[in-house]
Amino acid sequence: MSAGAMSPDRTIEPREVPLGGLRGLLVHRTLPSKEIPLIGAWCFLDHFGPTDHRMQVLPHPHTGLQTVTWPLVGRIRHRDSLGSDLVLEPGELNLMTSGDGVSHSEFSEGEPGPMHGLQLWVALPDHRRTGPAAFEHHPDLPQVEGAGWTGVVLAGTFAGATSKATVHTPLVGVELRLEPGRHEFDLDPAFEHGVLAVDDAVTVAGRPVPHRSLQYLAPGRARLALEVERPTIILLIGGEPFEEQIVMWWNFIGRSHDEIAAAREDWEAHEPRYGHVDGHDGQVIPAPPMPHVKLRPRVRRA
Repeated sequence: MSAGAMSPDRTIEPREVPLGGLRGLLVHRTLPSKEIPLIGAWCFLDHFGPTDHRMQVLPHPHTGLQTVTWPLVGRIRHRDSLGSDLVLEPGELNLMTSGDGVSHSEFSEGEPGPMHGLQLWVALPDHRRTGPAAFEHHPDLPQVEGAGWTGVVLAGTFAGATSKATVHTPLVGVELRLEPGRHEFDLDPAFEHGVLAVDDAVTVAGRPVPHRSLQYLAPGRARLALEVERPTIILLIGGEPFEEQIVMWWNFIGRSHDEIAAAREDWEAHEPRYGHVDGHDGQVIPAPPMPHVKLRPRVRRA
């Protein structure tokens, strides 16, 4: 991403994308967008459900990023090439750091029923985007509260509480549950922020934001007002603007077209860098063909 001048506040509307293939679980994606590729190091944000469609995502690879999974309703079985195999419950966080390469799968667990949740990626800085992969499961995240609201700190520090989830750049991520009315929160003015309207519309700093949309807030804001008409969940993310240029394609983040092409080639060749995910009889998601044009760094459009 080119740093340049920070974009003014704006609303990012979601686009519908099938997760895990053409007949996969339909998600609503707000990051990356053409205008705003990242918010801090947050570079990807999917909102899925509420839906009765089950998650069925076969093993697939990642490089240069962290995956963050936060279910609101429904249980997800996570298996990865590090040997992790666990069921993620609502109110628990999974965080996987790719390093040089990792692969994982995600499937709905238990009896058919509604699914609702969030999946995000964090772009890793140069000093951590290579090296060993890692996985963290956080069943007990810090909780915060105030008059008419409660929150869970997924990453970073908010309202005096700090998550134990490992981050490599200054970040914040918080689920907030708001009662009807107006609520004000302190922000780090060095951060840019995003507010996702998870299950209803919300007014963010005086601007109406439709359900499922993401409101971008430029750095320099030390206080944030949120207004809702009924009990509502929102996601607040933020971080210091990420100054490193990234090239992002499919499930890979790198610094050049050639680096992405090599990551794809290694996945198709079953190279050891991605390991093996047990329990799927060798089935994996194949990489799509590389585009016919050279991949270029994500650029913020002011």
